[in-house]
Amino acid sequence: MNLAQKTVAWMAKSFGLTDVTTWRRFAGGDTYAGKPVNTHTALQVATVWACIRLISETISTLPLITYQRNGSGGRDVARDHWLYALLHDAPNANMTAVEFWEAVVAHLCLWGNSYWLKTYIGKRVVSLELLRPDRMEVKLDKDGFLIYAYSDPRHGYKEYTEDEIAHLKGFGVNGLIGLSPIAYARNSLSSAMAADEASGRVFANGMRAGGALHVKDVLKPNQRTEIRESLAEQLAGTANSGKLMVLEGGMEYQPLSINPDDAQMLETRAFNIEEICRWFRVPPFMVGHSEKSTSWGTGLEQQMQGFLTFSLRPYLTRIEQCVSKSLLSPVDRLKYYAEFSLEGLMRADSAGRASLYASAAQNGWMSRNEIRELENRPPMEGGDTLTVQSNLLPIDQLGKQTDGTTAQDALKSWLGIEGARDES
Repeated sequence: MNLAQKTVAWMAKSFGLTDVTTWRRFAGGDTYAGKPVNTHTALQVATVWACIRLISETISTLPLITYQRNGSGGRDVARDHWLYALLHDAPNANMTAVEFWEAVVAHLCLWGNSYWLKTYIGKRVVSLELLRPDRMEVKLDKDGFLIYAYSDPRHGYKEYTEDEIAHLKGFGVNGLIGLSPIAYARNSLSSAMAADEASGRVFANGMRAGGALHVKDVLKPNQRTEIRESLAEQLAGTANSGKLMVLEGGMEYQPLSINPDDAQMLETRAFNIEEICRWFRVPPFMVGHSEKSTSWGTGLEQQMQGFLTFSLRPYLTRIEQCVSKSLLSPVDRLKYYAEFSLEGLMRADSAGRASLYASAAQNGWMSRNEIRELENRPPMEGGDTLTVQSNLLPIDQLGKQTDGTTAQDALKSWLGIEGARDES
């Protein structure tokens, strides 16, 4: 096996709590900046927190609806099916749907995998319990079936079958397990942590650069210690900023460190924001970095469409297909499926909703009662009729009513002036 094959094999490998070598790599021991990187330290980086929170909260607030295919080629909302309440309301007794899907997407962003323990009553799934991805190891048995080995501090080691675990995978190279974005972004994250620490230490030292005291005579060890300790105690830290330094015996102060401008600290921190956003495929302006304008257009609708297409859509499709594969039987998949309602993104955009509803009603692909239902309003009499604009009539029907009369005759009849021209 050559080096490339070994690298791919390690990338696709799942590891457990006892894999010391892998955990040492994952903890940041081999990062360029030397800062330890794991899920806890990564979330302390503001950009990582903002990216994961943006993706997970946005997806979790989209309704996940269970649909039933009808005989006419359309679909109906399957509110009476057991899967609807499980996905839309509460996947388990301790979590709402928003909390559950928020944690699921956060697992994908941190570990690249999400595992759900299924609880059955008969053949029906009644509960989905989230398991920690960092405590799970995926392996194949001698017959080629997947085994999910879970290590829990409370319950110990336990193995589950494919029927007991729903496995949602992120981006991966072998289709069996997803890759951890945090583990592979550890050098970028380590550099960002180092830049944050350097900036913090500059402020903690009262914005003063480090330096050295130059003396002409050779000092004794106790003299060096006394000078170093006395000056450090009096001048170190922000509380001592602005104090006067008294130098005796021909001492000269020589600054050693370069200032933040020379080190391009601001430019480095700005680059780290953009670099981390690349790992999560989030446009920087959506996490508060407005230094550079977006190339996705200037309108809110264009920016939202770009974020939905390139950032959210892969997550949504993975979840929908995992639900179909892991929670529905092959027979039920022919009739039922789950899909996110993207109209939830327009909930706060009243002008956008009004424009969409107007187009739907005027072009006949939604009735007024269907629109009222989306707005949580009661149905109205006659609102189930589909309507279209009259200027879209066929050419041979222009100027005619459905009963064969012309529009001019209909207008005269409505005004009560039938035969007015004949009488004149």
